[in-house]
Amino acid sequence: MKNEEALKRLKIIEGHMRGVTRMVEEDAYCIDIIRQIQAVQAALNKVSTAILENHLNSCVTTAIRGEDPAERERVLKEITDVFETATKV
Repeated sequence: MKNEEALKRLKIIEGHMRGVTRMVEEDAYCIDIIRQIQAVQAALNKVSTAILENHLNSCVTTAIRGEDPAERERVLKEITDVFETATKV
């Protein structure tokens, strides 16, 4: 996913999130709010996955093909750290 596409999707998500905030302010039905929050989370996950895929196909691939073993280790550790953080949430 190119940066322009990611930004476009993030702006849409931002608008969706403002709608969720309005729902809370207007005391909307709790289950409806939760469903909208889940939709925002799913949209964020989709953008995150696309950005990760781009990173794997560019930065990580370059590092793995490169000559610097420390750089290979660094990028692989970054990926591991991202997944560890995601599972703690």
